[in-house]
Amino acid sequence: MSSLEYIIDAVRTSVSAVDQIAVEKLIDHIISSRVIFVYGSGRSGLSGQSFCVRLVQMGLDVHFVGEMTTPIITKDDLTILISNTGNTMSAVQTANIARRIGSKVISVTAHPDTKLTAASDIVILLPPAKDKDKSKYAPLGTIFEEASNLFFDSIVPKIMERLNITESDMRKRHAIWV
Repeated sequence: MSSLEYIIDAVRTSVSAVDQIAVEKLIDHIISSRVIFVYGSGRSGLSGQSFCVRLVQMGLDVHFVGEMTTPIITKDDLTILISNTGNTMSAVQTANIARRIGSKVISVTAHPDTKLTAASDIVILLPPAKDKDKSKYAPLGTIFEEASNLFFDSIVPKIMERLNITESDMRKRHAIWV
């Protein structure tokens, strides 16, 4: 087996295990929130930033937590946090602050019983590969990071449909076309 085959199979297994009720709740909150805040650290943060771009291209008010222009989270907002381990201190602290303010908190993680999930209203669980070949073919958080990228990309068409947004509409907000 090649690394590519292993990663594809493991990511397919992870994304296929996602609770569709939680996905619908995530989409409902994305659509109904005044502002959407996204945060992740490291490669999880890159997944979050990529998702932010798609949401902005749909015309939503989105901010990546920690950027200089990020406004204050309010009770009418949604906070989406991405952490493979669910124990990344900055993500947990952001969840706790957002909840204290009254923001809805949704976490995307690979592990169900963590500090982040305890601080979240809704959890999107992308379970990790648990076999002996994981470190050989997909070290560290590779499976989670790839699964989170595909997960976020897979809900974009659902959000587009609910908001009645076309690819042409998104293209008009695509930075390369400006």
